[in-house]
Amino acid sequence: MPSPLQLLSRTVGEPLRHWVLSAFPRDRDSGVDYDQPQGDPGLFDPAGATWRIHANFPGMLAGGLAALTLQTLHPRALAAVWDHSRFRDDLLGRLRRTTAFVGGTTYAPEAQAKAMIERVRQIHAQIAGFDQHGRPYTADDPDLLTWVHVTEAYSFLQGYRHYSHIRLPPGAADQYYREGRRIAEALGAREVPASEQAVAEYFCRIQPELAFTERSRVVLELLSRVRLPVPAAGLSRDLFLYAGAALLPTWASDLLQRTLWQQRQARLAALALWSIAPAFRAALRDGIASRACRRVGLAPQSLTTWGAAPPTR
Repeated sequence: MPSPLQLLSRTVGEPLRHWVLSAFPRDRDSGVDYDQPQGDPGLFDPAGATWRIHANFPGMLAGGLAALTLQTLHPRALAAVWDHSRFRDDLLGRLRRTTAFVGGTTYAPEAQAKAMIERVRQIHAQIAGFDQHGRPYTADDPDLLTWVHVTEAYSFLQGYRHYSHIRLPPGAADQYYREGRRIAEALGAREVPASEQAVAEYFCRIQPELAFTERSRVVLELLSRVRLPVPAAGLSRDLFLYAGAALLPTWASDLLQRTLWQQRQARLAALALWSIAPAFRAALRDGIASRACRRVGLAPQSLTTWGAAPPTR
């Protein structure tokens, strides 16, 4: 007799798989081979926290949108996007590129993951300017790189907690921050917090530098209108946007001036995404995380448990 998970996969698996691939198509021209060389774990321990947390698609997408929202609050970081990004006419492309970078640096073999980091470093080295107040910025400023990394890591972790249906064991959050620091430092970040306590202290220190500006409003307005190339595009967008907003720390919601109605919508979206999250896991059995598991001889289902990862049977 089929298990409930098998029945769920048969019922909604293919539509959800089509939804994900329509929104975030696999780039066959990227040159990243997640299947070879055999045994190459990449930049992270397959038994560690990063492989597990980043394998949760609903949490990663909602978390990515939460991170983008947070990042609009740093005027100098936002200035670099404002002046040098095509976000006005290709916001979806930016989201896809960020998704590809996070996935690649997590699951690609080591040489290919390092090549992705080097490409981003080269791009950053060419970006410089002045923010609205005349303060200089560079995209490879270590402090700005730390801000971007921390907002992403915090949001991905919160996404996992809210939408994975998997209990995060004691110490796993600190392990995740310690592991992720490797990517941030490779890009040029410095003094990267490596524990939950350190991240909380970092957010307290940086809040005086943050502001909800007119540029923040413009970017968030564009984000609220982005159209994913999927069925029910507006409903899908709003579900993940509001589920992402539910992950924001209280101080950020206050700074963003979110209304009581917006906060209620976020709670409802979070409940809705939590309800359908298992269907995504049932549908996405051939993604890059599963391919990376097979490359190193692990069962893909090992990413839904914590502790020693079992070998492939």
